Amino acid sequence: MTKVIITGSQGRMGQALIACAKSIHGLEVVATIGKGDNLAAVIQNGDVVIDFSAHAATVEVAKICAANKKALVIGTTGHTDTDTFEIKQHKSAIPIVWASNFSTGVNTLFWLTRKAAEILGPDFDLEVVEMHHRLKKDAPSGTAKSLAEILADVRKLHLNEAARHGRQGLVGERKHSEIGVHAIRGGDVVGDHTVIFANVGERVELTHKASSRDTFANGALRAAQWLVQQKPGLYDMQDVLGLK
Repeated sequence: MTKVIITGSQGRMGQALIACAKSIHGLEVVATIGKGDNLAAVIQNGDVVIDFSAHAATVEVAKICAANKKALVIGTTGHTDTDTFEIKQHKSAIPIVWASNFSTGVNTLFWLTRKAAEILGPDFDLEVVEMHHRLKKDAPSGTAKSLAEILADVRKLHLNEAARHGRQGLVGERKHSEIGVHAIRGGDVVGDHTVIFANVGERVELTHKASSRDTFANGALRAAQWLVQQKPGLYDMQDVLGLK
């Protein structure tokens, strides 16, 4: 039995995790942590923590997990470079799955995006478009960032230099090295992501649309069950799904 502690339990993803966990054999949610609750007080009751709290809280969550030798699944996005550095320091002590998206479909999109970028070559312009609900706080989404990072890796570009987050005014002709990244917000959209490969005379588009947070919750719970069997290190959903 895999014993799970959920941080961010009062949020939309936290509630989806709690609901989905009830139907997964061999898994038990032993504690839920919301704003004001003390993770350290219950950490020994679990085998693995699933963090969908807030980016500012993940550093402390990781410290507590490392100190108590508990596995950690991170689904929170929006971390600063400093946050990311501090969290990654714990990979030598505990196994960590850190993914921008836990959907099987989205991770297939990651794989397809890399293959398409390799096959289509450097003549195609690259754009990433994402849409989420009006309440999402960070932009672009973690998934959009991951897609852009894949494109930059294939093209051997530095994403910080290549990324163009929207365009306004007299920006001039599109540079060949640009990777456009565009965030749309509205309504109750769970998450739509499209990667556009555009050339003169043809265009290829890869799209994933999520209609329920359950797909992310079930993926995170699957990752938790997988992670407790792993050695300390930093993993992602591609590892969980055996896509590497």
